[in-house]
Amino acid sequence: MDIKVGDVLQMKKKHPCGADTFSVLRIGADFKIRCIGCGREVMTPRVKVERNIKKVLENTNV
Repeated sequence: MDIKVGDVLQMKKKHPCGADTFSVLRIGADFKIRCIGCGREVMTPRVKVERNIKKVLENTNV
């Protein structure tokens, strides 16, 4: 997948706050993503994030 820092991802599963969009803060073996709804930051394994992406909504690094 071609995901960059600053992209906004729509995920298949919702965050407990009800939002399903996350912004990408860091990429590596783990992704650091921030929930757009509540602002909580989460570190998750790359494989789990790539499997749960529904679509990339925005690319802010133009």
